[in-house]
Parts: sequence; structure tokens; C-alpha cells
Amino acid sequence: MIKTQNYRLLFCLALFVLTACSGAKKEEVADEGVATVLPDEKNEVTVMTLKRQMFNHELVSNGKVVAGGMADLRFESSGIVAQIYVKNGDRVHKGQKLAELDKFRLKNKTAQSKDALEKSKLELQDVLIGQGYAADDTAKVPDDIMQLARVKSGYDQSLSQYELAKYEEEHATLIAPFDGVVANLFSKPYNAPSTSDAFCTIIGTQGMEADFTVLESELPLIKSGDKVVVTPYADPSAKYEGRISEINPLVDDKGMVKVKAIVNGQGKLFNGMNIRINVHRSLGEQLVIPKSSVVLRSGKQVVFTLEKGKAKWNYVHTGLENADSYTVADDGVKEGDVIIVTGNVNLAHEAPVIIKN
Repeated sequence: MIKTQNYRLLFCLALFVLTACSGAKKEEVADEGVATVLPDEKNEVTVMTLKRQMFNHELVSNGKVVAGGMADLRFESSGIVAQIYVKNGDRVHKGQKLAELDKFRLKNKTAQSKDALEKSKLELQDVLIGQGYAADDTAKVPDDIMQLARVKSGYDQSLSQYELAKYEEEHATLIAPFDGVVANLFSKPYNAPSTSDAFCTIIGTQGMEADFTVLESELPLIKSGDKVVVTPYADPSAKYEGRISEINPLVDDKGMVKVKAIVNGQGKLFNGMNIRINVHRSLGEQLVIPKSSVVLRSGKQVVFTLEKGKAKWNYVHTGLENADSYTVADDGVKEGDVIIVTGNVNLAHEAPVIIKN
């Protein structure tokens, strides 16, 4: 009986010792966890005071450059190319001579047509005199008599032939219709150009256009007159400014809307270039925070504020954005709060911090 009691006493003592050791280990682990969340060393951070400020929203899209003016030029008369004064890539001015045909045959045709017209005019006068009217006072000739005289003399036909010959001679020279750049010029002198295919193309360099698309959900964020910045993929360092000129009021089956902007290409943008378009629009005063101030905790957006030397985390809902900032609603943070901008990546709630100079 005494041995049994002794065994029970020893068992209780052993159980007490094990329980005490286990408790000590749990306390040690718990202390280590707190130390991980709240380190002894203070984090260095930079801060800013949250306030309302002007916010420029930025929308990014891809598109192509389209020339504001483009003209396919062709000779309207047949002949042999005598001179070509330009080549592909040349910049030309309105009214500048580009190329011309050999005009010898055309000039002869015009001269012959003019002679034929003069003869018809004399015959017209003879017909009028034969009808008893003065040849130099056609105003008194009745319309039906005048019409008959013009037909019998062949005057109308001769006049049409002369005007056509004169037109062909004048249009045997190609003239630039506006300032631009020569493209698609492949003909050579002493060859007959096609009268159906374009001899060359003039691409206007004034008022280049940027064609791009936006999502229908982004329509409320843009309007005609908004500023755009165009960056060619061929030269990412180049920037060209412009304004939205057209918004097509149709949504396609992919939920996209076509937009056009007029851009000052400074003569360095070419038709068909691939470009990135940044649309900038001022949305007035908003609560604006730097993107660096927003971190993720458990998949949610958090902004740390500084209160009494400690970091306090606040869940936020960001709205619109541009290259470096977000707008935020004032439900998580409010105007006047001191927010932590950098040094916040590994911060914990109520972690001690010091402001970096």
C-alpha cells in the first residue's frame, strides 16, 4: 500500500516537471514570434503628409501613325517621262515640280487643236452671215439659230478638243498638292508611266494623326481635347505631344472604341509607325498617394501611417492611377495623415520607426 502511494507521488512529480518544461518552451517560441513582428531595431522610413492635390490621370494604349494628308499622284495623259526631280524620302513644298512628261507631242497637239478651233470659228461666222446675222454681234442671234450654226461649223467639237489638249499639256507636269514627303516613287526617266497606277505618293507631314483604341469602360476617362504623348517604338526616347481630335461613338464586338489624336510629329513621324500613346487628363483635386506607399498584406492593399513613432497599417482602396501615383478614398486614410512612403516593405503593425533624414 505504501509502495503504491510512493509510485503515485513520483508519477505526479514527473508530470509536473514535464508540464513546466513544455510551458517554458511555448513561452520561448511565443517570445521569438513577437520579436519577429516587432524587432528591437527601428526601421528607417520616409514620410509625407497626405493632402489633396491636382491629379493627372494617365491612360496607356498602342496604335499607329496615320498621315493627316495623303495623295496618290498620276499622269492624266500618256507619254514618256522626261524628267524626275525628286526621289523617295525627299521633302517637298506645295506647288513644287515633281516630274514631267516629254511635251513635244502634247504641244503639237495643242497647237493643231487651236488652229482647228480658229477655222471652226470662221466657219461659224460664215453660217451666221448666211442666215442674215452680223458675225460680230452674236447677242442678237436667236438661241436655236446659234445652236444650229455651232453644229454646222463644228465649233463645239473643236473647242472641246482644244480644251482637252491644253489640259493634257498642263497636266504633263506633276505638282505637289501640299507640303509632304515623297513615297512609292519607282518609275524611271525615258519610260512610259501607267495612267492607272500612282506615279508616286505625297504623305503630308503637317498634322500627323495617331489612331488607337480604348476600352469602353475607359470612355468616361477621356474626352476631345485631352493631351496625348506619343512615343514611337522605333525611338523610345522621343516624345511628341498632341490632342484627342475624334472619339468614334461606336463600340466594336471586342468592347473597344477607336480614338484619333492630332500630333505634332516635327517631321519625324512616318505613316504606319507603331507607337505608344499616353493620354493625360486633369481630374481636379484628389487624395493622392505615391505608388511606393502601397504594400500588400494578406492580398490586400495597405498604407502605413506614422503615429507616435510607430507604424500603423490601414486598409485602402486605390482608384485611378498614373505613372507614379494612385488616388484613394478617404475611408482608410484621411487628409492630414502622415503616411510612410519608403521603408515599408517589411513593416509590421505598431513597429517602431524613425524618419530617415
